[in-house]
Amino acid sequence: MKLASSALERLAIVLAALALAIGLIAILSGFFQSRDQAGVSGSGAAIGQHFPDLGDAHLQRGELRPAYNSEPPTSGAHVPEPVVRDASAMSDDQLLEALEVGNVVIAYGDRQPPPQLSALARSIAGRFTPAVAAAGQAVILWHRPGTTGLIGLAWTRMLRVLSAADPSLRAFANQWLGRGAPTTSSGT
Repeated sequence: MKLASSALERLAIVLAALALAIGLIAILSGFFQSRDQAGVSGSGAAIGQHFPDLGDAHLQRGELRPAYNSEPPTSGAHVPEPVVRDASAMSDDQLLEALEVGNVVIAYGDRQPPPQLSALARSIAGRFTPAVAAAGQAVILWHRPGTTGLIGLAWTRMLRVLSAADPSLRAFANQWLGRGAPTTSSGT
């Protein structure tokens, strides 16, 4: 009888330890899952309208441009021309080069960017410099006459909002900053 009682005690201890371990794992899994940053785990929804990727081929000056599948374009062949100034006009070539390397570009229609937009861009990526833009880590403000509201642009992505106060604009920039054209083995 003593042997059976001892075996039952050991079994009870093992089962209690197992239940405690499972409970602890469940609690810690919920704890860490609730602190996961949106967009980092891949479980968050992609923000902005998606356009098929037209590639990132580099053209020579004077070569014909392809038809793009969005206006403004979010991907496609272009002359690789870097952005060297913020809050100014830019060509489609500059836009596509900026998006290719991973920058987020936000178009506005007024002569000057809205103050709230400038503050938003700085809070996400700091002040614009050509070196930061070349590294694909800038939020670039683009003066685009005729633009109503704001247009957030990233490689193959576009988001239209009425103002910089729209929280989806910050979420868009945070999600897509640094995520340019996919790298290929062909070196394009």
